[in-house]
Amino acid sequence: MKDLAQDYLERHAHKKRSKSIQEDGKLLKNIILPALGVAKVAHVTRRDIETLHLKYEKTPYQANRALALLSKMFSLAVLWGWRENNPTKGIQKYPEERRDRWLNDEEMDRLWQSLDQYPNHLTAYVFKFLLLTGARKGEVLNATWDQFDLGKGIWTKPSHLTKQKKKEYLPLSEKALSVLDEIQKFKAPDSPYLFSGRVAGEPLKEVKTFWKNIIKKAELENVRIHDLRHTHAAHLVSSGLSLSIVGNLLGHTQAITMQRYAHLADEPLRQAAELFGSKITKTSKKKI
Repeated sequence: MKDLAQDYLERHAHKKRSKSIQEDGKLLKNIILPALGVAKVAHVTRRDIETLHLKYEKTPYQANRALALLSKMFSLAVLWGWRENNPTKGIQKYPEERRDRWLNDEEMDRLWQSLDQYPNHLTAYVFKFLLLTGARKGEVLNATWDQFDLGKGIWTKPSHLTKQKKKEYLPLSEKALSVLDEIQKFKAPDSPYLFSGRVAGEPLKEVKTFWKNIIKKAELENVRIHDLRHTHAAHLVSSGLSLSIVGNLLGHTQAITMQRYAHLADEPLRQAAELFGSKITKTSKKKI
């Protein structure tokens, strides 16, 4: 299994995003190899996989990611002639409770005001830009100035930067452009990145510590950096934009990904219904 893991990383994982490769490495190191590392690939049984999966029942997301990784590894093992079948087939994943957390208007205001208190801290602008664009953290931190047409207000994300491995064009709001203008004062002459890191020629990497401090300052609870993306989407949908339009802005290729916001799409319709209902109420009162 150690050999299979090594071959997986060298022959297959290199096609994935760097973050995904890191996550695979952690699963192999912390979960899969400690349990199965010395076992022969041909001797691993379905019961072995079930036992491993069951061990992490209390952390279903982690258990399911490990199962998915093993499934891919064994599929490759079959193709490579290491064994005849895939022992993960038929093992059901644990239900995962989808996390739905986004900031309301008042929370967004507190966050923005807290970020405004750090006009000379580059990391503060990372979170402003994430909120204004709904982009993924990796897309923003690895963005380079040549991807932006400030005159036309467009961010062209190259395929290697996006999750879907496709070039994307994102229109930028005036507010987002003003944030870009402010970021220019931090521009390093030897770095192409929007958010330059401390090491010359490399992007900014460590932003979690600042995030923890800023949400504490803004008195926000249970908010991850990725929730800024959810916030961007949720407010657009609740403002009346269709799920397909918001999905295109976020770079989603599958409609099912946007279903978590479906109930918000009803809000503009409800407001319209209430508007007419209140009109009838007023008309009735006049008659009385």
